[in-house]
Amino acid sequence: MKDFLKPRIVISKCIEFDSCRYNGQMISSDFVEKLKSFVEFIPICPEFEIGLGVPRDPIRIVSFAGEMKLIQPKTEKDVTKQMIDFSNSFLDNIINIDGFILKSKSPSCGIKDTKIFSGYGSPPNQSKGSGFFGKAVLERYPNLAIEDEGRLINSRIKQHFLTKIYALRRFREVKKSMSKKDLVEYQSYNKLLFTAYNQKETKELGRIVANMDKGPIEKIFQNYEKHLYALFSKPPKCSPNINTLLHGFGYISKNLNKKEKEFFLE
Repeated sequence: MKDFLKPRIVISKCIEFDSCRYNGQMISSDFVEKLKSFVEFIPICPEFEIGLGVPRDPIRIVSFAGEMKLIQPKTEKDVTKQMIDFSNSFLDNIINIDGFILKSKSPSCGIKDTKIFSGYGSPPNQSKGSGFFGKAVLERYPNLAIEDEGRLINSRIKQHFLTKIYALRRFREVKKSMSKKDLVEYQSYNKLLFTAYNQKETKELGRIVANMDKGPIEKIFQNYEKHLYALFSKPPKCSPNINTLLHGFGYISKNLNKKEKEFFLE
């Protein structure tokens, strides 16, 4: 259980891996650079993969009567089909993925803040949404850890992302074994962490583990995984964190002297 396991993370190649942005530049990210030794990154540049080259004229998402198109305005080239086909093909062929770090605001990789233009007016009306590849990722893997490099500057979002990818990576190993013993150990090892996230889901996970002898092991793991995803669907709030720390303190307080206890409780 305690062997270090590297999560597998798909990442936009322009973030610390290659100078493949439309302008031939690379995005710097201290977080990603530090993470390289601790995860298995799978870099990908969807725009390069569909043949747009580096450098290239920028592309944008344009809404025509509600239909989204991926257009290169300077050349009037429509690469919608190529991007959809690539996204589906790539996602069909990757396995054992624990999360994604994608380029913010990108018409291909953006997950929520990509500009969507309505026609070619001057200036065009704009809204925001997902890039074509980012949208495919969100639809295909709604339960995984999916963030962009901009949001990961926020310490709370970053902590949640890291917690989730390592917890899911460990569960993936347990699931591979289909071992009741390993699932019990996983639940016990993570109980305080789970409690800090969501007490309701933690109790449900505990109930599933306690009743493992009442059904097929495959269904037990499937049900456990569903509630594990629900538990990690949102970052933890402060109040459950405090309660969990106090709960953990109860386990070790008998080994602390008076000053140490007072220091913790101040």
